Order: sequence, then C-alpha cells, then structure tokens
Amino acid sequence: MTAGRILCAALAAVWLSACASPPITSGAAPHADRTSVARGAEVGIASWYGPGFHGKTTASGQRYDMYAMTAAHKTLPFGTRVRVTNLKNRRSVVLTINDRGPFVAGRIVDVSKRAAQALGFERQGKAEVSVEVLGRGG
Repeated sequence: MTAGRILCAALAAVWLSACASPPITSGAAPHADRTSVARGAEVGIASWYGPGFHGKTTASGQRYDMYAMTAAHKTLPFGTRVRVTNLKNRRSVVLTINDRGPFVAGRIVDVSKRAAQALGFERQGKAEVSVEVLGRGG
C-alpha cells in the first residue's frame, strides 16, 4: 500500500469517527458509569416532588398524584413515556410526562414520590439518572 493510500485511509477513519454522536449529557458527574446508558439518553440529576403539590393541577391540566408514575420535564411533550434509570443502583421505571419542571438549576427531571421510591432515592431527595424517550403514550 502506498503512503498516499495509508494517509487517505487514516483520514477517512478520523472523519468517520467524528460522525458518531455521543449520548446527550446535562450536568452529569464524570464518575458515573455510562456503559449501559442508552444512546441519546439525557443524563443528569433527578429530584422528586410530592406532598405540597398532591391534588393540584399540573401544567398538562391533570391533577397531580404523587402515587402515580409520572414526571415533570422542561421540554418533552405531555404524554411522552420515558424510561428513567438511577445510575447508582440501576433501578429503572417507565413514567409519563404530565408536568413542567424541574425549576431547580442543574436538574433534568422531577419524578413523583412513588417513582422516587421505586428508583431508590426517596430519602436522598435526588439522584443521577438517565432519561430515555420511549414514545407517546396511548
């Protein structure tokens, strides 16, 4: 193989590797294990909300039920189903977006109290998670 062909092959490999898109991250800690985070998942801090909002109207017009498997996200359409995975313990739940938030800087999703229990971070109040869009609910 000539030097010109080797150079072309090397440049092509570099160019193709630049086309690969990494997972979306949002304020994620550098120590988190990313080996099983879904491609295109949003990674960051989740928190939960409950008693002060229970029974009040959400941004979607539904009544907030802290025992339902729902979440608040800043931009995803209402009715979107997402898989939220706690990156520390690998617990995962499917939630429906029915509210706007979180309104605390650095957070990517607020989940219901029941979801926080299932994900194993109710006591801590927050956790590093991945949020993977599954599609619209039926």
